Amino acid sequence: MYYDSSGRSIGEVDSDGTIRDSSGKRIGEFGSDGTIRDSSGYRKAEIDSDGTIRDSSGYRLGEVESDGTVRDSSGRRLGEIESDGTVRDSSGSRIGEASGMSKERAAYHFFFK
Repeated sequence: MYYDSSGRSIGEVDSDGTIRDSSGKRIGEFGSDGTIRDSSGYRKAEIDSDGTIRDSSGYRLGEVESDGTVRDSSGRRLGEIESDGTVRDSSGSRIGEASGMSKERAAYHFFFK
C-alpha cells in the first residue's frame, strides 16, 4: 500500500504487480522484468537491477542506492526510502509510506512518476 503524509491510502500494488489507485481502479503494472506500464499497456518506465530508473526512451531519471537514498539523473539527493517503507523528501520530512513495496517501486511512485 502507498500512503500520503497524512496516512491516507493513495494506492496499492497487488501481488501480481497490478497498480491500483485509492478507489481500486487499475492504473498500471509493475512487470517482473522491471518494466512499468500504464493501464493501456504503454511502457512508462523501467527499473534496472542496479536500482536505475529510466523513462520509456531509456533516459536515466535517477536511481535508488542500496541504503534507500534516491537521486535524480544529476546525482542530486531527492529523498530516501527507509527500511520500514517510510518515504522522506530531501529535507527529511515524511511525505508518505510504501509498506511492503520495493524501494525502487516506491521511489518511482513518489519521485519519478
